[in-house]
Amino acid sequence: MFANKLLTVAIALLMSGCITSRVEDAREETTGLLAGETVVVMAKSYHQGNETEADYIRCVEKALGRGKGALKVIPNQQFIDNLFPWFEPRTAPADTKGLVQLMERPGVPKAVHAMGVRYIVWLDGDTSRVTQGGSLSCAAGPGGGGCFGFAWWQDAAAYEASIWDLDDSEAAGTVTADFNGTSFLPALVVPIPLIARTQAKACNGLANQLKLFIVSDEEV
Repeated sequence: MFANKLLTVAIALLMSGCITSRVEDAREETTGLLAGETVVVMAKSYHQGNETEADYIRCVEKALGRGKGALKVIPNQQFIDNLFPWFEPRTAPADTKGLVQLMERPGVPKAVHAMGVRYIVWLDGDTSRVTQGGSLSCAAGPGGGGCFGFAWWQDAAAYEASIWDLDDSEAAGTVTADFNGTSFLPALVVPIPLIARTQAKACNGLANQLKLFIVSDEEV
């Protein structure tokens, strides 16, 4: 039994959750941030009836605001509250044409400038389970219990960030992140999960590319 446990640990050390990734950007205009200018992250998919996960938005906010090339980020809810009701789900602009019209409304430019918001990053996408397999069974008896078998599953995280420049009321471009992760759960008495943190990797990958997109490499 002890040898079996050692074998399980050895297998676990040799294996890890596997992740493949692709992060790309498409630029439409030059970008940059001046001192005091900020960024806000919003959920674009409200308009499609499939709200981007709130925890993913918070993750991107935090990732943008820390580490090398950190940006100043206005919290999503603070921005919505300060511009009520113009960025509520049913009234937020769906495209840059709607943004131009919104920025012409009395009080909107003043509120935006008071927060120093230069760019809105509209997030769209989700993380989903695409396939799974294997089998795992657990049992308990008078002499003890345990789990036996091997299970695996694959998650896909696909997100797109559209960057709007509020100074020009134009789309600056897009950043896309596609991450696929395979997790494993081997069990020889004791299950040892080997999890691919697909969504977290997609969050950090997208945020790092957004930093490079918004601020030039030389400034980062």
